[in-house]
Amino acid sequence: MMALNIKEPLLLLILLGCIQNTVQLKKPVRCPSTCSCTKESVICVGSSWIPKTIPSDISSLSLVNGTFSEIKDRMFSHLPSLQLLFIEGNKIETISRHAFRGLRDLTHLSLANNHVKTLPRDIFSELDSLIELDLRGNRFECDCKAKWLFSWLKMTNSTVSDVLCAGPSEYQGKKLNEITSFDTDCITTDFVIHQILPHESVSVDTFQYKNDVFVAIAQPGMENCMVLEWDHIEMNFRSYDNITGQSIVGCKAILIDDQVFMVVAQLFGGSHIYKYDESWAKFTKFQDIEVSRISKPNDIELFQIEGENYFVIADSSKAGLTTVYKWNGKGFYSYQSLHEWFRDTDAEFIEIDEKPHLVLSSRSQVPLILQWNKSTKKFTPLSDIPNMEDVLAVKSFKMKDELYISLTRFIGDSKIMKWSNKQFIEIQALPSRGAMALQPFIFKERYYLALGSDYTFSQIYQWNPEKKTFEKFKEIYIQAPRSFTAVSTDRRDFIFASSFKGNTQIFEHVIVDLSL
Repeated sequence: MMALNIKEPLLLLILLGCIQNTVQLKKPVRCPSTCSCTKESVICVGSSWIPKTIPSDISSLSLVNGTFSEIKDRMFSHLPSLQLLFIEGNKIETISRHAFRGLRDLTHLSLANNHVKTLPRDIFSELDSLIELDLRGNRFECDCKAKWLFSWLKMTNSTVSDVLCAGPSEYQGKKLNEITSFDTDCITTDFVIHQILPHESVSVDTFQYKNDVFVAIAQPGMENCMVLEWDHIEMNFRSYDNITGQSIVGCKAILIDDQVFMVVAQLFGGSHIYKYDESWAKFTKFQDIEVSRISKPNDIELFQIEGENYFVIADSSKAGLTTVYKWNGKGFYSYQSLHEWFRDTDAEFIEIDEKPHLVLSSRSQVPLILQWNKSTKKFTPLSDIPNMEDVLAVKSFKMKDELYISLTRFIGDSKIMKWSNKQFIEIQALPSRGAMALQPFIFKERYYLALGSDYTFSQIYQWNPEKKTFEKFKEIYIQAPRSFTAVSTDRRDFIFASSFKGNTQIFEHVIVDLSL
Protein backbone atom coordinates (compact mmCIF):
# COMPACT_ATOMS: atom_id res chain seq x y z
CA MET A 1 0.00 0.00 0.00
CA MET A 2 1.35 3.46 -0.98
CA ALA A 3 1.93 5.96 1.84
CA LEU A 4 -0.11 9.20 1.60
CA ASN A 5 2.09 12.32 1.35
CA ILE A 6 0.11 14.92 3.33
CA LYS A 7 2.64 17.71 2.59
CA GLU A 8 1.64 18.01 -1.11
CA PRO A 9 -1.87 19.50 -0.57
CA LEU A 10 -0.43 21.99 1.93
CA LEU A 11 2.22 23.19 -0.52
CA LEU A 12 -0.44 23.49 -3.21
CA LEU A 13 -2.62 25.68 -1.01
CA ILE A 14 0.32 27.98 -0.17
CA LEU A 15 1.21 28.31 -3.86
CA LEU A 16 -2.37 29.14 -4.81
CA GLY A 17 -2.49 31.78 -2.07
CA CYS A 18 0.67 33.48 -3.35
CA ILE A 19 -0.67 33.55 -6.90
CA GLN A 20 -3.95 35.04 -5.66
CA ASN A 21 -2.08 37.80 -3.70
CA THR A 22 0.08 38.61 -6.73
CA VAL A 23 -2.97 38.99 -8.90
CA GLN A 24 -4.53 41.30 -6.32
CA LEU A 25 -1.34 43.48 -6.20
CA LYS A 26 -1.42 43.93 -9.97
CA LYS A 27 -4.79 45.59 -10.08
CA PRO A 28 -4.93 48.05 -13.00
CA VAL A 29 -4.22 51.69 -12.08
CA ARG A 30 -7.14 53.98 -12.78
CA CYS A 31 -6.53 56.53 -15.53
CA PRO A 32 -6.71 60.11 -14.11
CA SER A 33 -9.89 61.99 -14.96
CA THR A 34 -8.12 64.59 -17.14
CA CYS A 35 -6.14 61.99 -19.06
CA SER A 36 -6.59 59.34 -21.69
CA CYS A 37 -4.55 56.19 -21.24
CA THR A 38 -3.38 53.26 -23.32
CA LYS A 39 -1.07 50.43 -22.42
CA GLU A 40 2.02 52.41 -23.37
CA SER A 41 1.07 56.11 -23.20
CA VAL A 42 -0.85 58.68 -21.18
CA ILE A 43 -2.06 62.05 -22.49
CA CYS A 44 -3.34 64.62 -19.97
CA VAL A 45 -5.00 67.86 -21.07
CA GLY A 46 -5.82 70.84 -18.85
CA SER A 47 -4.58 69.32 -15.60
CA SER A 48 -4.03 71.55 -12.58
CA TRP A 49 -1.36 69.19 -11.26
CA ILE A 50 0.94 66.43 -12.45
CA PRO A 51 -1.03 63.22 -11.86
CA LYS A 52 0.62 60.57 -9.69
CA THR A 53 -1.81 57.74 -10.36
CA ILE A 54 -0.25 56.80 -13.70
CA PRO A 55 0.82 53.26 -14.67
CA SER A 56 4.52 52.94 -13.88
CA ASP A 57 5.38 50.97 -17.03
CA ILE A 58 4.25 53.50 -19.67
CA SER A 59 6.82 54.76 -22.16
CA SER A 60 5.18 58.06 -23.18
CA LEU A 61 3.60 60.85 -21.12
CA SER A 62 2.12 64.11 -22.42
CA LEU A 63 1.02 66.96 -20.15
CA VAL A 64 -0.45 69.76 -22.28
CA ASN A 65 -2.40 72.99 -21.65
CA GLY A 66 -2.30 72.50 -17.90
CA THR A 67 -2.47 75.22 -15.25
CA PHE A 68 0.32 74.00 -12.93
CA SER A 69 3.32 76.33 -12.56
CA GLU A 70 6.03 74.16 -10.97
CA ILE A 71 7.80 70.86 -11.49
CA LYS A 72 9.27 69.64 -8.21
CA ASP A 73 12.11 67.20 -7.51
CA ARG A 74 11.54 63.56 -8.58
CA MET A 75 8.00 64.16 -9.86
CA PHE A 76 8.52 61.46 -12.50
CA SER A 77 10.71 59.04 -10.54
CA HIS A 78 7.77 56.56 -10.34
CA LEU A 79 7.86 56.28 -14.14
CA PRO A 80 11.30 54.76 -14.81
CA SER A 81 10.32 53.38 -18.24
CA LEU A 82 9.51 56.77 -19.76
CA GLN A 83 11.11 57.40 -23.13
CA LEU A 84 8.98 60.31 -24.35
CA LEU A 85 7.94 63.23 -22.11
CA PHE A 86 6.04 66.20 -23.52
CA ILE A 87 5.28 69.02 -21.06
CA GLU A 88 3.90 71.66 -23.40
CA GLY A 89 1.69 74.74 -23.24
CA ASN A 90 1.40 74.82 -19.46
CA LYS A 91 2.04 77.67 -16.98
CA ILE A 92 5.39 76.36 -15.78
CA GLU A 93 7.72 78.99 -14.31
CA THR A 94 9.87 76.92 -11.94
CA ILE A 95 11.58 73.58 -12.51
CA SER A 96 13.60 72.00 -9.72
CA ARG A 97 17.13 70.79 -10.39
CA HIS A 98 16.28 67.09 -9.87
CA ALA A 99 12.86 67.21 -11.55
CA PHE A 100 13.88 64.54 -14.08
CA ARG A 101 15.96 62.33 -11.80
CA GLY A 102 15.56 58.63 -12.52
CA LEU A 103 14.58 58.99 -16.19
CA ARG A 104 17.68 57.34 -17.63
CA ASP A 105 15.79 55.89 -20.62
CA LEU A 106 14.24 59.20 -21.67
CA THR A 107 15.06 60.00 -25.31
CA HIS A 108 12.71 62.93 -26.07
CA LEU A 109 11.84 65.83 -23.75
CA SER A 110 9.77 68.86 -24.63
CA LEU A 111 9.24 71.89 -22.38
CA ALA A 112 7.91 74.00 -25.22
CA ASN A 113 5.56 76.97 -24.79
CA ASN A 114 5.75 77.40 -21.03
CA HIS A 115 6.77 80.41 -18.92
CA VAL A 116 10.30 79.25 -18.12
CA LYS A 117 12.84 82.06 -17.68
CA THR A 118 15.73 80.07 -16.24
CA LEU A 119 16.72 76.45 -15.77
CA PRO A 120 18.70 75.16 -12.78
CA ARG A 121 22.31 74.17 -13.41
CA ASP A 122 22.84 70.62 -14.74
CA ILE A 123 19.13 69.79 -14.84
CA PHE A 124 19.74 67.52 -17.85
CA SER A 125 22.95 65.91 -16.58
CA GLU A 126 21.30 62.59 -15.60
CA LEU A 127 19.36 62.14 -18.84
CA ASP A 128 21.88 59.73 -20.32
CA SER A 129 19.71 58.67 -23.27
CA LEU A 130 18.41 62.10 -24.31
CA ILE A 131 18.32 62.53 -28.10
CA GLU A 132 16.05 65.52 -28.58
CA LEU A 133 15.17 68.53 -26.38
CA ASP A 134 12.60 71.18 -27.28
CA LEU A 135 12.76 74.51 -25.38
CA ARG A 136 10.88 76.71 -27.84
CA GLY A 137 8.27 79.24 -26.77
CA ASN A 138 9.76 80.14 -23.38
CA ARG A 139 11.06 83.54 -22.27
CA PHE A 140 14.63 82.82 -21.25
CA GLU A 141 16.67 85.41 -19.37
CA CYS A 142 20.11 85.12 -20.94
CA ASP A 143 21.95 86.43 -17.91
CA CYS A 144 24.67 84.78 -15.83
CA LYS A 145 22.32 82.05 -14.63
CA ALA A 146 22.08 80.86 -18.23
CA LYS A 147 25.85 80.53 -18.60
CA TRP A 148 25.81 76.81 -17.73
CA LEU A 149 23.11 76.20 -20.38
CA PHE A 150 25.18 78.10 -22.92
CA SER A 151 28.14 75.79 -22.15
CA TRP A 152 25.97 72.67 -22.16
CA LEU A 153 24.54 73.51 -25.60
CA LYS A 154 28.12 73.60 -26.92
CA MET A 155 28.93 70.13 -25.57
CA THR A 156 25.76 68.04 -25.76
CA ASN A 157 25.18 65.43 -28.45
CA SER A 158 21.43 65.94 -28.18
CA THR A 159 19.48 67.89 -30.79
CA VAL A 160 18.20 71.04 -29.09
CA SER A 161 15.82 73.65 -30.45
CA ASP A 162 16.98 77.27 -30.65
CA VAL A 163 16.88 78.98 -27.26
CA LEU A 164 15.78 82.57 -27.82
CA CYS A 165 16.51 85.29 -25.30
CA ALA A 166 13.76 87.54 -23.95
CA GLY A 167 16.20 89.52 -21.82
CA PRO A 168 18.32 91.38 -20.89
CA SER A 169 17.36 94.03 -23.41
CA GLU A 170 20.71 93.93 -25.23
CA TYR A 171 20.19 90.23 -26.02
CA GLN A 172 16.46 90.28 -26.76
CA GLY A 173 15.62 88.14 -29.77
CA LYS A 174 19.13 86.67 -30.00
CA LYS A 175 19.96 83.00 -29.72
CA LEU A 176 21.59 81.93 -26.47
CA ASN A 177 24.45 80.16 -28.23
CA GLU A 178 25.39 83.40 -30.03
CA ILE A 179 26.17 85.39 -26.86
CA THR A 180 29.88 85.95 -26.34
CA SER A 181 30.15 87.96 -23.11
CA PHE A 182 29.46 85.32 -20.45
CA ASP A 183 33.14 84.86 -19.59
CA THR A 184 33.56 88.49 -18.54
CA ASP A 185 30.09 89.57 -17.44
CA CYS A 186 29.52 86.58 -15.17
CA ILE A 187 32.77 86.84 -13.27
CA THR A 188 33.09 89.35 -10.46
CA THR A 189 35.21 89.64 -7.35
CA ASP A 190 34.82 90.20 -3.64
CA PHE A 191 36.90 90.94 -0.56
CA VAL A 192 36.28 88.57 2.34
CA ILE A 193 37.88 88.41 5.79
CA HIS A 194 40.73 85.92 5.80
CA GLN A 195 42.46 86.65 9.11
CA ILE A 196 42.22 89.15 11.96
CA LEU A 197 45.32 90.21 13.89
CA PRO A 198 44.40 91.29 17.43
CA HIS A 199 46.67 94.33 17.41
CA GLU A 200 46.53 97.96 16.32
CA SER A 201 48.88 99.13 13.56
CA VAL A 202 49.68 102.14 11.39
CA SER A 203 51.56 100.67 8.42
CA VAL A 204 52.27 97.39 6.64
CA ASP A 205 55.11 96.49 4.29
CA THR A 206 55.65 93.26 2.35
CA PHE A 207 58.77 91.65 0.93
CA GLN A 208 59.93 88.34 -0.52
CA TYR A 209 63.03 86.50 0.61
CA LYS A 210 64.13 83.08 -0.68
CA ASN A 211 60.72 82.24 -2.16
CA ASP A 212 58.87 83.14 1.02
CA VAL A 213 56.53 86.07 1.56
CA PHE A 214 56.89 88.24 4.66
CA VAL A 215 54.91 91.15 6.10
CA ALA A 216 56.25 93.80 8.51
CA ILE A 217 53.65 95.62 10.59
CA ALA A 218 54.39 98.80 12.55
CA GLN A 219 52.58 98.73 15.90
CA PRO A 220 53.28 101.88 17.96
CA GLY A 221 50.97 100.79 20.79
CA MET A 222 52.74 97.45 21.14
CA GLU A 223 56.10 99.17 20.60
CA ASN A 224 57.26 96.69 18.02
CA CYS A 225 57.61 95.89 14.37
CA MET A 226 55.89 92.53 13.97
CA VAL A 227 57.21 90.36 11.12
CA LEU A 228 54.84 87.72 9.75
CA GLU A 229 55.56 84.89 7.33
CA TRP A 230 53.10 83.22 4.97
CA ASP A 231 52.58 79.61 6.01
CA HIS A 232 52.18 77.52 2.83
CA ILE A 233 50.68 74.63 4.81
CA GLU A 234 48.22 76.39 7.10
CA MET A 235 47.54 79.06 4.46
CA ASN A 236 47.79 81.82 7.04
CA PHE A 237 50.17 84.57 8.07
CA ARG A 238 52.04 83.49 11.18
CA SER A 239 54.42 85.25 13.57
CA TYR A 240 58.07 85.13 12.53
CA ASP A 241 59.97 87.83 14.46
CA ASN A 242 59.46 90.98 16.55
CA ILE A 243 61.63 94.08 16.43
CA THR A 244 61.02 96.06 19.61
CA GLY A 245 61.34 99.84 19.87
CA GLN A 246 59.60 103.03 20.95
CA SER A 247 56.50 104.27 19.10
CA ILE A 248 57.36 102.54 15.84
CA VAL A 249 55.45 104.16 12.95
CA GLY A 250 57.11 102.52 9.96
CA CYS A 251 58.88 99.26 9.03
CA LYS A 252 60.32 99.03 5.51
CA ALA A 253 62.37 96.12 4.18
CA ILE A 254 65.25 96.67 1.74
CA LEU A 255 66.75 93.71 -0.14
CA ILE A 256 70.33 94.24 -1.34
CA ASP A 257 72.58 91.44 -2.64
CA ASP A 258 70.61 88.69 -0.89
CA GLN A 259 70.63 90.67 2.36
CA VAL A 260 67.51 91.94 4.10
CA PHE A 261 67.56 95.25 5.97
CA MET A 262 64.64 96.72 7.88
CA VAL A 263 64.33 100.48 8.28
CA VAL A 264 62.44 101.07 11.53
CA ALA A 265 61.14 104.61 11.94
CA GLN A 266 60.37 105.73 15.51
CA LEU A 267 58.85 108.83 17.03
CA PHE A 268 61.11 108.54 20.08
CA GLY A 269 64.62 107.23 20.64
CA GLY A 270 65.75 107.74 17.08
CA SER A 271 65.20 105.54 14.03
CA HIS A 272 67.28 102.47 13.27
CA ILE A 273 68.18 99.97 10.58
CA TYR A 274 68.14 96.25 11.36
CA LYS A 275 69.70 93.40 9.38
CA TYR A 276 68.37 89.87 9.07
CA ASP A 277 70.74 87.39 10.68
CA GLU A 278 70.14 84.04 8.99
CA SER A 279 71.99 82.04 11.66
CA TRP A 280 69.65 83.40 14.35
CA ALA A 281 66.61 83.66 12.02
CA LYS A 282 65.89 87.15 13.35
CA PHE A 283 66.63 90.84 12.79
CA THR A 284 69.48 92.45 14.76
CA LYS A 285 70.41 96.13 14.97
CA PHE A 286 72.72 97.18 12.15
CA GLN A 287 72.83 100.99 12.14
CA ASP A 288 71.35 104.10 13.76
CA ILE A 289 69.81 107.00 11.85
CA GLU A 290 70.87 110.39 13.18
CA VAL A 291 68.22 111.96 15.39
CA SER A 292 69.24 115.47 14.29
CA ARG A 293 67.87 114.80 10.80
CA ILE A 294 64.86 112.58 11.40
CA SER A 295 62.71 114.02 14.18
CA LYS A 296 59.15 112.90 13.35
CA PRO A 297 59.21 110.28 10.58
CA ASN A 298 55.97 109.81 8.68
CA ASP A 299 56.81 107.70 5.63
CA ILE A 300 59.62 105.55 4.19
CA GLU A 301 60.02 105.18 0.43
CA LEU A 302 62.48 102.87 -1.36
CA PHE A 303 63.81 103.31 -4.90
CA GLN A 304 66.67 102.52 -7.24
CA ILE A 305 68.37 104.88 -9.70
CA GLU A 306 70.99 103.58 -12.12
CA GLY A 307 71.42 100.43 -10.05
CA GLU A 308 72.02 102.32 -6.78
CA ASN A 309 69.81 101.71 -3.73
CA TYR A 310 68.18 104.63 -1.89
CA PHE A 311 65.44 105.29 0.59
CA VAL A 312 63.89 108.53 1.76
CA ILE A 313 62.24 109.30 5.09
CA ALA A 314 59.61 112.03 5.02
CA ASP A 315 59.78 114.05 8.23
CA SER A 316 56.61 115.80 9.41
CA SER A 317 58.27 118.00 12.03
CA LYS A 318 59.50 121.54 11.45
CA ALA A 319 62.61 120.55 13.33
CA GLY A 320 63.37 117.63 11.01
CA LEU A 321 64.62 117.18 7.47
CA THR A 322 63.17 114.94 4.78
CA THR A 323 66.33 113.02 3.88
CA VAL A 324 67.50 110.64 1.16
CA TYR A 325 69.80 107.81 2.26
CA LYS A 326 72.06 105.81 -0.04
CA TRP A 327 73.69 102.38 0.27
CA ASN A 328 77.48 102.47 -0.08
CA GLY A 329 78.19 98.77 0.17
CA LYS A 330 78.71 98.80 3.92
CA GLY A 331 75.79 100.80 5.22
CA PHE A 332 73.39 103.66 4.55
CA TYR A 333 74.44 107.28 4.81
CA SER A 334 72.54 110.55 4.49
CA TYR A 335 72.85 111.52 0.84
CA GLN A 336 70.60 114.56 0.37
CA SER A 337 68.37 116.72 2.52
CA LEU A 338 65.43 117.71 0.34
CA HIS A 339 64.09 120.69 2.31
CA GLU A 340 63.13 121.74 5.80
CA TRP A 341 60.30 123.49 7.63
CA PHE A 342 57.62 121.94 5.47
CA ARG A 343 56.17 119.14 7.66
CA ASP A 344 56.31 116.50 4.92
CA THR A 345 53.80 113.68 5.32
CA ASP A 346 54.64 111.39 2.40
CA ALA A 347 57.26 110.73 -0.29
CA GLU A 348 56.48 108.88 -3.53
CA PHE A 349 59.02 107.80 -6.13
CA ILE A 350 57.64 108.05 -9.69
CA GLU A 351 59.03 107.50 -13.15
CA ILE A 352 57.65 110.40 -15.22
CA ASP A 353 58.49 110.28 -18.92
CA GLU A 354 61.08 107.63 -18.01
CA LYS A 355 62.86 110.01 -15.63
CA PRO A 356 63.12 109.54 -11.83
CA HIS A 357 61.04 111.93 -9.72
CA LEU A 358 59.97 112.34 -6.12
CA VAL A 359 56.64 113.79 -5.06
CA LEU A 360 56.53 115.20 -1.52
CA SER A 361 53.20 115.91 0.12
CA SER A 362 53.04 118.30 3.04
CA ARG A 363 50.74 119.79 5.65
CA SER A 364 52.02 123.27 4.85
CA GLN A 365 52.22 123.44 1.05
CA VAL A 366 50.89 121.84 -2.13
CA PRO A 367 52.65 118.63 -3.29
CA LEU A 368 56.13 119.32 -4.63
CA ILE A 369 57.60 117.45 -7.63
CA LEU A 370 61.38 117.00 -7.67
CA GLN A 371 63.33 115.66 -10.65
CA TRP A 372 66.56 113.66 -10.61
CA ASN A 373 69.46 115.58 -12.15
CA LYS A 374 71.75 113.16 -13.99
CA SER A 375 74.73 115.53 -13.78
CA THR A 376 74.65 116.31 -10.07
CA LYS A 377 72.93 113.03 -9.17
CA LYS A 378 70.61 114.90 -6.84
CA PHE A 379 66.93 115.83 -6.78
CA THR A 380 66.01 119.39 -7.74
CA PRO A 381 62.58 121.08 -7.51
CA LEU A 382 60.67 120.94 -10.79
CA SER A 383 57.07 122.02 -10.19
CA ASP A 384 54.15 121.48 -7.89
CA ILE A 385 50.55 120.23 -8.07
CA PRO A 386 48.50 123.44 -7.74
CA ASN A 387 45.30 123.87 -5.74
CA MET A 388 45.89 120.72 -3.69
CA GLU A 389 46.60 121.94 -0.18
CA ASP A 390 46.71 119.64 2.84
CA VAL A 391 47.54 116.43 0.95
CA LEU A 392 48.52 113.65 3.35
CA ALA A 393 49.83 111.16 0.80
CA VAL A 394 50.48 110.68 -2.90
CA LYS A 395 50.51 107.20 -4.47
CA SER A 396 51.26 106.39 -8.10
CA PHE A 397 49.98 103.61 -10.35
CA LYS A 398 49.76 102.76 -14.03
CA MET A 399 46.84 101.65 -16.16
CA LYS A 400 47.54 100.67 -19.77
CA ASP A 401 50.95 102.39 -19.61
CA GLU A 402 49.39 105.68 -18.48
CA LEU A 403 50.55 107.26 -15.22
CA TYR A 404 48.07 108.16 -12.48
CA ILE A 405 48.35 109.41 -8.91
CA SER A 406 45.96 109.34 -5.98
CA LEU A 407 46.08 112.22 -3.50
CA THR A 408 44.71 111.64 0.00
CA ARG A 409 43.05 114.53 1.82
CA PHE A 410 41.58 114.53 5.32
CA ILE A 411 39.45 117.60 4.62
CA GLY A 412 37.82 118.02 1.22
CA ASP A 413 37.85 115.63 -1.69
CA SER A 414 40.68 113.25 -2.45
CA LYS A 415 41.69 113.28 -6.10
CA ILE A 416 42.71 110.95 -8.91
CA MET A 417 44.98 112.65 -11.44
CA LYS A 418 46.56 111.60 -14.72
CA TRP A 419 49.86 112.68 -16.25
CA SER A 420 49.18 114.50 -19.52
CA ASN A 421 51.01 117.18 -21.44
CA LYS A 422 53.72 117.73 -18.83
CA GLN A 423 51.33 118.05 -15.92
CA PHE A 424 48.89 116.13 -13.72
CA ILE A 425 45.24 116.76 -14.58
CA GLU A 426 42.27 115.80 -12.41
CA ILE A 427 40.04 113.00 -13.66
CA GLN A 428 37.98 112.25 -10.54
CA ALA A 429 37.21 113.59 -7.08
CA LEU A 430 36.28 111.23 -4.26
CA PRO A 431 34.46 112.41 -1.11
CA SER A 432 36.93 111.64 1.65
CA ARG A 433 36.18 113.51 4.86
CA GLY A 434 38.34 111.99 7.57
CA ALA A 435 40.53 110.06 5.14
CA MET A 436 44.08 109.14 6.08
CA ALA A 437 44.71 106.54 3.36
CA LEU A 438 43.85 106.23 -0.34
CA GLN A 439 45.72 103.28 -1.78
CA PRO A 440 45.65 102.04 -5.40
CA PHE A 441 46.32 98.36 -6.08
CA ILE A 442 45.74 95.76 -8.79
CA PHE A 443 44.58 92.14 -8.46
CA LYS A 444 43.84 89.82 -11.40
CA GLU A 445 44.04 92.70 -13.90
CA ARG A 446 41.40 94.63 -11.96
CA TYR A 447 42.26 98.08 -10.62
CA TYR A 448 41.08 99.16 -7.17
CA LEU A 449 41.31 102.02 -4.71
CA ALA A 450 40.97 101.53 -0.96
CA LEU A 451 39.78 104.71 0.78
CA GLY A 452 39.92 104.70 4.58
CA SER A 453 37.95 107.08 6.76
CA ASP A 454 37.95 107.90 10.47
CA TYR A 455 34.31 108.99 10.38
CA THR A 456 32.48 106.41 8.31
CA PHE A 457 32.85 103.07 6.55
CA SER A 458 35.87 102.64 4.34
CA GLN A 459 35.28 102.10 0.63
CA ILE A 460 36.88 99.94 -2.02
CA TYR A 461 36.46 101.39 -5.50
CA GLN A 462 36.91 99.52 -8.78
CA TRP A 463 37.94 101.04 -12.10
CA ASN A 464 35.25 101.01 -14.80
CA PRO A 465 37.18 100.98 -18.11
CA GLU A 466 34.12 102.05 -20.11
CA LYS A 467 33.25 105.07 -17.98
CA LYS A 468 36.93 105.67 -17.13
CA THR A 469 36.17 106.34 -13.48
CA PHE A 470 36.44 104.50 -10.18
CA GLU A 471 33.08 103.29 -8.87
CA LYS A 472 32.10 102.16 -5.38
CA PHE A 473 32.58 98.40 -5.15
CA LYS A 474 32.51 97.30 -1.50
CA GLU A 475 32.09 98.88 1.90
CA ILE A 476 34.24 97.64 4.79
CA TYR A 477 34.50 98.71 8.41
CA ILE A 478 37.94 99.50 9.79
CA GLN A 479 38.43 101.55 12.95
CA ALA A 480 40.68 104.53 12.20
CA PRO A 481 42.33 103.02 9.07
CA ARG A 482 45.89 104.17 8.46
CA SER A 483 47.09 102.10 5.51
CA PHE A 484 46.11 99.46 2.96
CA THR A 485 48.77 97.11 1.61
CA ALA A 486 48.43 94.54 -1.16
CA VAL A 487 50.15 91.17 -0.55
CA SER A 488 50.17 88.24 -3.00
CA THR A 489 51.31 84.67 -2.34
CA ASP A 490 50.48 81.17 -3.61
CA ARG A 491 48.33 82.69 -6.36
CA ARG A 492 46.19 84.31 -3.68
CA ASP A 493 45.77 88.03 -3.15
CA PHE A 494 45.25 89.86 0.13
CA ILE A 495 44.81 93.42 1.31
CA PHE A 496 46.06 94.30 4.81
CA ALA A 497 44.04 97.05 6.49
CA SER A 498 45.87 98.77 9.36
CA SER A 499 43.80 100.18 12.19
CA PHE A 500 45.01 102.77 14.70
CA LYS A 501 42.20 101.94 17.14
CA GLY A 502 41.24 98.33 16.41
CA ASN A 503 42.33 95.04 14.95
CA THR A 504 44.40 94.77 11.80
CA GLN A 505 42.29 92.95 9.25
CA ILE A 506 43.37 90.84 6.28
CA PHE A 507 40.91 90.62 3.40
CA GLU A 508 41.28 88.08 0.61
CA HIS A 509 40.45 89.01 -2.96
CA VAL A 510 38.29 86.19 -4.36
CA ILE A 511 36.80 85.46 -7.76
CA VAL A 512 33.02 85.02 -7.78
CA ASP A 513 31.22 83.21 -10.61
CA LEU A 514 27.71 84.68 -10.75
CA SER A 515 26.49 81.78 -12.86
CA LEU A 516 26.78 79.32 -9.96
